[in-house]
Amino acid sequence: MVPLDLRNTLVFVLAGGAGSRLAPLTLGRAKPAVPFGGSYRIIDFTLSNCIHSGLRRIHLLTQYQARSLEEHIRFGWNFLPRRLEQWITCSPPHHVSVGKWYRGTADAIYHNIDTIEDWKPKNVVILSGDHIYQMDYRDMLREHVEHKAALTIGAVKIPVAEASSFGILQVDDQQRIIGFVEKPKENAPEIPGEPGYCLASMGIYVFDSKELVQRLKDDGKMPEGEGGDFGHHVIPRMLGEVPIYAHSFEGLGGEDKPYWRDVGTIEAYFDAHMDLCDVKPQLNLYRKDWPTYTLWHNDPPAKTVFNEPDEGDERGRRAEVVDSLLAPGVVVSGGIVHRSILSNLVYIDERAELDECIVMRGARIGKNCKLKRCIIDKWNEVPEGTVIGFDREQDEQRFTVSPTGIVVIGTNHQWE
Repeated sequence: MVPLDLRNTLVFVLAGGAGSRLAPLTLGRAKPAVPFGGSYRIIDFTLSNCIHSGLRRIHLLTQYQARSLEEHIRFGWNFLPRRLEQWITCSPPHHVSVGKWYRGTADAIYHNIDTIEDWKPKNVVILSGDHIYQMDYRDMLREHVEHKAALTIGAVKIPVAEASSFGILQVDDQQRIIGFVEKPKENAPEIPGEPGYCLASMGIYVFDSKELVQRLKDDGKMPEGEGGDFGHHVIPRMLGEVPIYAHSFEGLGGEDKPYWRDVGTIEAYFDAHMDLCDVKPQLNLYRKDWPTYTLWHNDPPAKTVFNEPDEGDERGRRAEVVDSLLAPGVVVSGGIVHRSILSNLVYIDERAELDECIVMRGARIGKNCKLKRCIIDKWNEVPEGTVIGFDREQDEQRFTVSPTGIVVIGTNHQWE
C-alpha cells in the first residue's frame, strides 16, 4: 500500500454557493449552512470526512451570506491545534475587486493561490461543501499517488436522466478519463456495459499542486466567459495533455449503494430527510466509527408528555411519535408526529399533527395544527389551528410551494 503524506496535503472547501434552488431556506444563509438531519448543517458532512480522513489543513472558501456559516465554524469547529499546524479557517473573497464575486470554482482557488504557494503542498484536495455523504478521502489520495496523476476526480454512478445537472466523465478500462462533458442536455455518455447510467463528477478533486498552480494561472488570464470554472474550462483543457483519473465512490464499505446526495433542490433536500426516517436509512448517522461532528448545543434531552384520554375524544391529549428523529430539547406535548425530523428546542403543542415535516431549531407548533409535507425554518411560531399541506391553492397564497407540493416556510415568516 502506497504511504500517504497527509501533512503535505492542503484542502480547500468551496462553501460560497447561494443555493437559490433551496430558497427560502437560503435567503439569509449560504447553502452549506442550511440545517440537515435535525442536529447538523450540510457543511458538517464534508468537514467530518476530512477529520476522519486525517486531513487537518482546511481552508473554507466562503462568499454568499456567510455570517451564519462562519459563526458555525468558529464555535463548532475550533478544536484543531494551530500550534501543530492544523486548522479549519474561513477565507472570504478578500482578493476580489470590490463588487465582484468569484467567477466559478477555479476562480475561487485562483484568488487563494498565494496559500498554495506559501505552503507548497504536494497535493491539493478541493471539495464541495454542500453535499451529503460519508467518504474516506485517503482512498482517493492513494489512487492519485499510485497513478502519478495530475488530477483525480471523484465519480459516482447516476441515472442518465440526471446527467444535465452534473459533469459527466468518460473513462477507459484503467479509469483514465478520456472525455468530459459539463452538464449535457442530451446524449450523455453512458457507462460501458451499464446502459442508462453515467459516471458523474462529485465535485471532488485531488490535484498535483504544481499542475494546479500552473493551470490556475493560465486560466486566470482568460477573458470573461472563457475561464474561472473547473468543469467548463480547466478540466477540458487538461484532457489529453496530462494523466487524469476517476476515483469511483464506494462509501465507507459494506454498503450496497453508497450514499451521496446533492441536496440542491427542495425536493432533493426533503427526500434526503424522509430517507432518514426509514427503518434502515441509506445514510447511517449512527456509525460509531464515523460520527458526524457539529456545533454542540447544551440542550436537555428530548421529551414526550401526556397520555390522557378525554371523554368524547378517542385520542385525547396523548403524545405519539412514529418513525421520526428528535433532537435534544424537543418537547412533544400531546401531539402526533409521523415521519418527521424535529431539530433542537422544537415544541409540539397538544393535538397538533405533523406528517412528513422538517421542523428546524426553536420552532413552535401551536395547538390543533395539522401540517403535512412541510419544511419550517427556525424560530417560527405556527399559530394555533393552522392547517398547511392539504390545499395547494391556499398554500401558494401564503408560502413557497415546490413543484411537488412541499410547503416551505422561511424564518421570520409574518403569520396572519
